[in-house]
Amino acid sequence: MQVLRRIFNVLSLVSGILLLVAMSWEILTGVSTHFSPTYLWIQLFVCLVFMADFFIRMAVDEHKGRFFLRNCWFLLISIPYMNIIAWTGIDVSRQWSVLIIAVPLLRVVLALYIVIRWWLNKQIAQLLWAYIFAVLSFSYVSALIFFDFERHVNPGLHDFGDALFWVALNVTAIGADLVPVTLVGKILNVLLPVFGMLLFPIITAYVVQKFPGGKIAA
Repeated sequence: MQVLRRIFNVLSLVSGILLLVAMSWEILTGVSTHFSPTYLWIQLFVCLVFMADFFIRMAVDEHKGRFFLRNCWFLLISIPYMNIIAWTGIDVSRQWSVLIIAVPLLRVVLALYIVIRWWLNKQIAQLLWAYIFAVLSFSYVSALIFFDFERHVNPGLHDFGDALFWVALNVTAIGADLVPVTLVGKILNVLLPVFGMLLFPIITAYVVQKFPGGKIAA
């Protein structure tokens, strides 16, 4: 079972990358108001992998009930909601579709789980890299969502590069001249600096551990 768990660890990572690439392709090249059947099949496969990984982790845990209660939200963000909506025949707008398909991508919070575990073990270097990965992943997904919501209504947004630049300036708390006009864009405008600033205490802890007593090489 432990071997199977390690296999699914790798498979979950690869599946997550596949889903991110597929979502990027749909948003950056798609002109339709609905996501393609190909994307929905990819999302279904990836979500099934995520759910299988969850149940395998629960199976190897000694306290299955406690594991489920503590980690059930991992299962909730692994459900292929957009596929379920498509099967029921409910028609949703493009913007709502983007938000719904982004839910499985919230598996990036798994990195935050790893961060907490490493923090308890005081392995600050691993904590730093895990959180950097989480920030970069969240920033890229935010750029995709911002671009899809703002590109037809914001005259200051010309291409995806502008969206990436806007996210980079906001996540570093510098601030961008490009002002979001949609509600989702404004929400991201608030969340990104908060998420980015959480990185600074981790960097400080890493430097203090790496160079105790302030002995930093010139």
